[in-house]
Parts: sequence; structure tokens; C-alpha cells
Amino acid sequence: MSGLSHFDAQGNAHMVDVSDKPVTDRIATAEGHVTMAPDTFALITEGRAKKGDVIGVARLAGIMGAKKTPELIPLCHPLPITKVTVDLTADPDLPGLRIVATVKTSGQTGVEMEALTAVSTAALTVYDMVKAVDKGMVISGIRVLLKDGGKSGRFEAT
Repeated sequence: MSGLSHFDAQGNAHMVDVSDKPVTDRIATAEGHVTMAPDTFALITEGRAKKGDVIGVARLAGIMGAKKTPELIPLCHPLPITKVTVDLTADPDLPGLRIVATVKTSGQTGVEMEALTAVSTAALTVYDMVKAVDKGMVISGIRVLLKDGGKSGRFEAT
């Protein structure tokens, strides 16, 4: 199937065999953002959300999401994650929150899915914590910014 590694010759989905791949240091960074109404942005940045510290809780949720990726994405390998950072930055120009997650491991496959899951989970947590006041929030722009390590080499988004 045109080089897609998660499909066999018959087109059936399967988990890729990485047992012959060398263990290398790997890193991936992903980003995304949550756009919201100005009043919601003020509620979060001023620490007035009824459910508590939106940014702090979303950061923890993102870290947990990275660690749970193989339980959520059917063909992801469980990996020994060595580091996860999730940063949420208030951006009044959106208005909203920008989210960047970086994940590291030493393993036989990359951590792009873990970084993407961290960003997605953090964004969903922001939505959950303030949806009572702003159901019109938009989660968008989720993408890989950086991937390095392994046979395919370095990728940086432009």
C-alpha cells in the first residue's frame, strides 16, 4: 500500500515490527491552540475559572495524555518516555492559549504521536474547564513542529 507501514500487503492494518531497529534518542515537538472569546481569555488568565487553574490542569493533562498514547491510538507502540514538557502560553492576539509539547525517549520508534496527543489532551482540557462559559471555543493548528532521531532523520515544519 504505497509505503504505508501500518498496512500489510493485503491492506490490513497491523502494528509495525520495530524489533530490528536500533535504539536511538528521539524527540518530537507539536503545537496547537485554543481560540476563545475575549471574556473567556480574561477568565483564564486572571485565574477566575470556577474549575480552578485551567493552565496548570491542562499542562498535567497533556503530560498524562502523552503517557497514555498507546492506550488511545491503536497501532502506537508503548514507549519508555523519558521527558514530557507541555507549555501553555496566553496569546491575547488569538485570543486564546498556544500549546507546545515536547516528548523524548530512547527507543526504536518515534514520539510524534505522544507529542500530538499531549497537545490534543491539553487543548481538550482547556475546553472542558471553561465550556460552561464559552461553547464556541475552537481547537486548531495541531501539528508536528519537530521530529528527530531514527532512520528517517530530522523533520522541521516550515
